[in-house]
Amino acid sequence: MQLKSFDNTADLDLYAAQLFADALKKNPKATLGLATGSTPIGIYGKMIDMYQNGDVSFKYATTFNLDEYVGLTRDHKQSYAHFMQQHLFNHIDLPSEQTHLPSGNAADLATECSNYDRMLEEQPVDIQLLGLGHNGHIGFNEPDHSLQGGTHVVELEEATREANARFFDSIDEVPRQAITMGVGSILKASTILLVVKGADKAEIVKQALQGPIMTECPASLLQTHKNVIVLVDREAGRLL
Repeated sequence: MQLKSFDNTADLDLYAAQLFADALKKNPKATLGLATGSTPIGIYGKMIDMYQNGDVSFKYATTFNLDEYVGLTRDHKQSYAHFMQQHLFNHIDLPSEQTHLPSGNAADLATECSNYDRMLEEQPVDIQLLGLGHNGHIGFNEPDHSLQGGTHVVELEEATREANARFFDSIDEVPRQAITMGVGSILKASTILLVVKGADKAEIVKQALQGPIMTECPASLLQTHKNVIVLVDREAGRLL
């Protein structure tokens, strides 16, 4: 596991974006695993800058997102499909047919999960971007006595819904379920990039990276992966 700490967010975002650019320069057809939430917004901004400056192309890449809310249409303003369009896809040369998100609005969610896993098997992720939840979740894999390896539907913890309520008019509008890649699917990525920002994440960063490996802290399973890069700002990494 490689750990890098940064004095400012701009440098962290640039470093992360450069890792994706390097992957594409090495293999223009690379498969990129993407995430949503506040953590990657700056990283996507740097990726857009690199594309606009002619430093990188996404034309032949394929992307897979970690998760999506159940019950939201793709054009809902708080869907992750909409988030990706707004913060990345609308601003680069990545063809829409090469972008993939699980559909939380599918008629048969079990079939949707199986189909997503099949696509991931056919096009394994080269580099997977992850954020870290306050309770140790990665994707929407919540702490539990056991975890599912493949893509599945999960009941969101109230703490997770409360953390995401700031994006909605009220917590009552936050979906209670999500469809997410499983930890097993995440761990199949060749490289995993975990990005954590903010003093409020310091405790869970220490637990995830240096504590016991347990399903009650899903991110701790990243300790079993052979190629994890962890990028933290000074506040998030202050207990390491």
